[in-house]
Amino acid sequence: MSTKTKNQKLTPTQLEYQQFAKAHEPARPVWKNTLRAFWVGGTICLFGQFVQLFFIKYFGFTEKTAGNPTVAVLIFLSVLLTGFGVYDKIAQYAGAGTAVPVTGFANSVASAALEHKSEGYVLGVGGNMFKLAGSVIVFGVFAAFIIGLLKWAWQALEAM
Repeated sequence: MSTKTKNQKLTPTQLEYQQFAKAHEPARPVWKNTLRAFWVGGTICLFGQFVQLFFIKYFGFTEKTAGNPTVAVLIFLSVLLTGFGVYDKIAQYAGAGTAVPVTGFANSVASAALEHKSEGYVLGVGGNMFKLAGSVIVFGVFAAFIIGLLKWAWQALEAM
């Protein structure tokens, strides 16, 4: 549906309000926000790389096996920082840079759990902490299924 079609359904007062709101909307510093997201997200990834190298060097993991404990450390630190309110301050500064998959996902689950803690642990925390995360899991599984089908089809074509 185009903007013109949407605007035809609005009353003159609603159109006037939209124009007023658009005129008073602050300009977004796109380049500044992009740079912040890039360097903060990159720093999170760089920290994850250091953690992985730590596991490889000091615990004898291989590059392949060091991934799981690295992810566990990143999740733990993200949830800990969320609990102390630090992750939210970083997210306000960096925006999408904190949505690096593992830490952003852990933050979304922990934030929802903390938000509904007053409703009790079972119905509040347990019932609400996966509302946002659930859709991510569903679409992730669906995307993995589609990619698996494509890989299977590709291998079947190569075998011919």
